[in-house]
Amino acid sequence: MRRSPSPCSSRPSSPRTPPCEMFGHVGIEAVLDQLKIKAMKMGFEFNVMVVGQSGLGKSTMVNTLFKSKVWKSSVPGLGVPTPQTLQLHSVTHVIEEKGVKLKLTVTDTPGFGDQINNDKCWDPILGYINEQYEQYLQEEILITRQRHIPDTRVHCCVYFVPPTGHCLRPLDIEFLQRLCRTVNVVPVIARADSLTIEEREAFRHRVLWVPGRAGTPLAVENVGRIQQNLRTHCIDVYPQKCFDEDINDRVLNSKIRDRIPFAVVGADREHLVNGKCVLGRKTKWGIIEVENMEHCEFPLLRDLLIRSHLQDLKDITHNVHYENYRVLRLNESHLLPRGPGWVNLAPASPGQLTNPRPLKVCRQAQDDSEDEF
Repeated sequence: MRRSPSPCSSRPSSPRTPPCEMFGHVGIEAVLDQLKIKAMKMGFEFNVMVVGQSGLGKSTMVNTLFKSKVWKSSVPGLGVPTPQTLQLHSVTHVIEEKGVKLKLTVTDTPGFGDQINNDKCWDPILGYINEQYEQYLQEEILITRQRHIPDTRVHCCVYFVPPTGHCLRPLDIEFLQRLCRTVNVVPVIARADSLTIEEREAFRHRVLWVPGRAGTPLAVENVGRIQQNLRTHCIDVYPQKCFDEDINDRVLNSKIRDRIPFAVVGADREHLVNGKCVLGRKTKWGIIEVENMEHCEFPLLRDLLIRSHLQDLKDITHNVHYENYRVLRLNESHLLPRGPGWVNLAPASPGQLTNPRPLKVCRQAQDDSEDEF
């Protein structure tokens, strides 16, 4: 489990503190068992949002990730009208595996990018994300508050990029610039089976050639078209480089950043391949196995969201994105009357939810944590 930087965490003990020599067994390691038992009783919460145009396989991808019928998939054009405006729908399920319970909430955004005029189509999405922060904040500042505050904050947003084979669209860039300041964003290339292997790599990587000696072309760097768009427009997707804790995190996350956006294929049906049942999509030319790295990069997305970084996504949501929102709202409270030991914080207006002022709390907190060591 990776530890995320927390601007509100207590100051750690100095590394210069000498260790105390022990002359017998105490049983400190039993704390881990206690934490595990308590976590197993309480269960876990994970809230994910999927954003992208209709027909990119968002619902199928969610079902594939959790191997459950989390969301009912619909085939575009078969009696399902296209929403005239962007709507948000959430569904919550409890998934249990080997005694571990996960309360999963998935929020879909049908209608995003489907209109002729997509001006400010991101406002309802940003408004929803900040509304969840506001609900958590209003519960947190109560004098008598719940022992466990329900967490409806969006921990991760999976953004589906259409498989155009070129670069990010202006709509993608405008939306991602706003989204990455508020939530953890993981972009993926949707329906990657519509691209050949060469087209997929050309979409993500292109070789920069410079003239060498005697006019011989020399390849100097592989730069992803999408990755280049992200860097050019200062879009900081997850995992953010500024939150790498140590060399192990840096090595692991560097490999992930090199492969983003993942080229994924979703499927919720099993097929028999060489005597084994595998998840895949059956075509005239064969079966595309979603868990086969030679066919797509779905395993990388699954490992990132569930197996290696799920807790880190939640930690960064709480310690960085929510903290930015909390500081912004509490800074506004100085204009309001206060009672003894009480923060009188009025509910946020719709304009504050969709257009919050950017803060630099996350970077400052990271710098402070580094200065302590």
